[in-house]
Amino acid sequence: MSKLKILMTLVVGLGALTLLRTAKADEWNQKTVFTFSGPVEIPGQVLPAGTYVFKLANSHANRHIVQVFNETEDHVFGTFLAIPDYHLRPASKPIIKFLERPSGSPDAIKAWLYPGRHYGHEFVYPKTEAVALAKANNTPVPAMPAELTPDTTKSDITMDGPEVMALNAAPLKAEKPTGEEVELPEAFVTTEPSAPPRELPERLPATATSMPLVALIGLLSLGTAFSLRLVAAKTK
Repeated sequence: MSKLKILMTLVVGLGALTLLRTAKADEWNQKTVFTFSGPVEIPGQVLPAGTYVFKLANSHANRHIVQVFNETEDHVFGTFLAIPDYHLRPASKPIIKFLERPSGSPDAIKAWLYPGRHYGHEFVYPKTEAVALAKANNTPVPAMPAELTPDTTKSDITMDGPEVMALNAAPLKAEKPTGEEVELPEAFVTTEPSAPPRELPERLPATATSMPLVALIGLLSLGTAFSLRLVAAKTK
């Protein structure tokens, strides 16, 4: 085997490892790209037509933090709460579920589902919006205090900042079409139906990311070094 072929093999191998690491990152944060042909509503604001990136920032018990970025992921449009939206059969592709609005108003996003998962993320709307959506769609809508709305639209929010702490501590309710406000368990399934509740860690453990990659890179490096020594020996 020539030195060029050996180097090409190493480059291809490292490229494959990089793709593997990227795929694992997408699985972890459930990164999904959606393009909307018209304006859509997310909690606290309306997004114009365009391409957006949805990511799961973290998950705690029965509430999740979701972030929506622009296409290049250098601007955050929204950081808001969601509750698990459980399904017996996982989605086969990324799905956005909408809530209807009055004629002339943009549809509101109800939930976002990542493929291969038994749960999606049902968006929690500020109370005023939740009440209107519940009546318009004849279905319960999860709600948070309206005074937290400004926190969801800040572009410089960090996961350990006061805004996210406030969202995680916020009392959540369910607004019913009748105008009644009830506790979430009275309107939604708040634990996974066929299995114990699961809580995702705030970050991937080290054994699930860098260590296997380091080991594989090490093996590739050792193999390449051995091959180069063989080539050098034959050319003497």
